[in-house]
Amino acid sequence: MRRLVLTIYVAMFPFLAVRGDESGGQQTVQRMSNDKNGLQYLLYLPDNYGAQKRWPLVLFLHGSGERGDRIDRVKKHGPPKLVAAGERFPFILVSPQCPMDHRWDVRQLGSLLNQLEAKYKVDRDRIYVTGLSMGATGTWALIASDPDRFAAIAPVCGRGDPETTKSFATTPTWVFHGAKDPTVPISESQRMVDALKVAGGKPKFTVYPNAKHDSWTAAYSSSEFYDWLLSQKRK
Repeated sequence: MRRLVLTIYVAMFPFLAVRGDESGGQQTVQRMSNDKNGLQYLLYLPDNYGAQKRWPLVLFLHGSGERGDRIDRVKKHGPPKLVAAGERFPFILVSPQCPMDHRWDVRQLGSLLNQLEAKYKVDRDRIYVTGLSMGATGTWALIASDPDRFAAIAPVCGRGDPETTKSFATTPTWVFHGAKDPTVPISESQRMVDALKVAGGKPKFTVYPNAKHDSWTAAYSSSEFYDWLLSQKRK
């Protein structure tokens, strides 16, 4: 993968709801089927999507500030922001939007993944979940609810329940946090990393010594992160 470069953010308007199933390089607005209250989400399909049988899928969970019904908010941070700025990824990227005043619902996210697997060319051995802040908390909860589904996880500055780590200790995990985070203390990530190690896991833990709550800009701008993520396969 070419080196990621943060360019000027040029996506000034939300995308219209179109299918875009056979083309890459854009994010289209979709909604869960057969559910009027289903999550809306941004869908990115890689270039040459139609030329390959199966693709890795990355599920990105945003933070609390991007909740609501304006889907363009989801492009504020993380991989969907990079796509809006012109980045191209060799995977399917799905970025749902959590409703206002709600938290991520693992059952709803599981249903979304079921629909995505049925509709798109998803490599079921290469499904990944990552998120920032509230989305990282959702990441920890989602892997705990379905530990055999994901090839790897990457929570960025979130909270989790250490008691759940035994069920997914062997899942490749890369945790990110800012040492000076005043919103979610770094101790929240540290205790999850420690619990994984006690349970027999070997998590990676990157601490940005001068970062506050925004540890995600550095994390998601790293080509090393994407190379690591895509090298993981479900065992």
